[in-house]
Amino acid sequence: MPHPTRRLALGSLFTGAAVAAAATSSSSGATGLAASPAAPDAGGSEWAKGIEGQRKADLGDGTFLNPVLAGDRPDPSILKDGEVYYMTHSSFDAYPGLVIWRSTDLVNWTPVVASLKTNIGSVWAPEICKHKGRYYIYIPAKYPDNNTSYVIWADRIEGPWSEPIDLKLPRYIDPGHMVDEHGVRWLFLSGGDRIQLAPDGLSTVGKPEHVYDPWHYPEDWDVEGFSPEGPKVMKRGDWYYLVTAVGGTAGPPTGHMVIVARSKSLAGPWEDDPKNPVVRTTNNSEKWWSRGHATLVEGPAGDWWTVYHGYENGFYTLGRQTLLAPVTWTKDGWFEVGGGDLSKPLPKPKGGKAGPHGMALSDDFSTDKYGVQWNFFDPKPGEQARMSRAGGLLTLKGAGEAPSTGAPLIFVAGDQAYEIECEIDIDPDTRAGLILFYDRQLYCGLGFDAKNFVTHQYGIERGRPANPHGAKMLMRLRNNRHIVSFHTSGDGGQTWKRFDRGMEVSGYHHNVRGGFLMLKPGLYAAGKGSARFRNFKYRALA
Repeated sequence: MPHPTRRLALGSLFTGAAVAAAATSSSSGATGLAASPAAPDAGGSEWAKGIEGQRKADLGDGTFLNPVLAGDRPDPSILKDGEVYYMTHSSFDAYPGLVIWRSTDLVNWTPVVASLKTNIGSVWAPEICKHKGRYYIYIPAKYPDNNTSYVIWADRIEGPWSEPIDLKLPRYIDPGHMVDEHGVRWLFLSGGDRIQLAPDGLSTVGKPEHVYDPWHYPEDWDVEGFSPEGPKVMKRGDWYYLVTAVGGTAGPPTGHMVIVARSKSLAGPWEDDPKNPVVRTTNNSEKWWSRGHATLVEGPAGDWWTVYHGYENGFYTLGRQTLLAPVTWTKDGWFEVGGGDLSKPLPKPKGGKAGPHGMALSDDFSTDKYGVQWNFFDPKPGEQARMSRAGGLLTLKGAGEAPSTGAPLIFVAGDQAYEIECEIDIDPDTRAGLILFYDRQLYCGLGFDAKNFVTHQYGIERGRPANPHGAKMLMRLRNNRHIVSFHTSGDGGQTWKRFDRGMEVSGYHHNVRGGFLMLKPGLYAAGKGSARFRNFKYRALA
């Protein structure tokens, strides 16, 4: 259940590219039919633009309640750029991907731009950094039969961002950028390795070398596997600190953890923190599970904080969400991470200036939110040409015969319970509808053609009952804490009918299917023609 002090967020619409203020110039290294009553929003007041009840961390009283970014925002990489913070996350198979977020207080975040346009595979654990006035994102990417790492760069955070440049770095994930005591740039890699970068940061020099044997947890702990990954390096005083995740990022809730080592040189030797691990879920009763993949950052007032991710207890379907916790430096030069299991409000970072948070997920299709909200799943080259937007309509050309053979248009939602609604009309020989999509093998939803509904469950077609509405209808999908229901209307929302198939989706997640994804709401169009979507509405439920 939502925390009783959680306030409702007031969203605001954003265009698909430039939202944030200009970046500062300072440098930093580091989503049969049974009758039902008319919709509660039939008059339109409850669907007012931008008032959607989404989760918001800032409680408005000087405290915040995690997550700071709800929904699947995993593997956070954060950059302090003067008085502004930028953060990006794994975007996996969603394109455009790698949305960059902006904040001035570490709690309230707004999207700036989707920096990655070209499909290079499933994107895991990127690193955002700035060096000599230029921004870089280092990107591990996986195809089923290959993986490597890429880099993109920009002179302004809003872009334009370059096309991906292959670093020809196979077998590694989770790069962490750092400059050593001699001014040489390095990428730290999974497994305790590192590789030198060329001065421009756009290629590698030499071969990877092993510099650190990560600390190992006791053998009787319940973990997924050793899996040292997510290395993030920072310098404070004379010491470099190497922050690493071990234990596996999913599996048992107690597996994922954060460990720390330090050295006076990036080459080592590295000394393990005697209090390792500094972050770990210790039992299944905690609010946040599998906590790990941390980055340290200095707060607006000079205190220290860490961002990392975790699964919400009971809601693996939301993916790994971004968490914020305070850091305290100790007299012996190590640090401790506070906040406990992060189930209760914490004091906000001091000195920051609160700004707007998030974005409205309702969309009248009058502005371009492609990339910042809407993404195609694993699109083919030229997939964007399937989509057009004009006169308050989003038109999608059909692709494949079902979501399993096409590329649906989906987005991240961070609420435990919500509704989506949209008016849809279709061409002949076309099917379209609303879905909850994990991947092409695991999804559910309701679609229709001019004669029949099409029910989707477990990633397969489950039935084709008669459609009384024809080629145009209003459709609503409700996901109420994993209980899914559908309503349809053929008279513009004056009367609604509940569709006679309900679903339960708590198992639509990584520990069942794999892939590290989340169950995202969205739209699909299949078949030979096109579908038109009008007045998409999103509302969080209490």
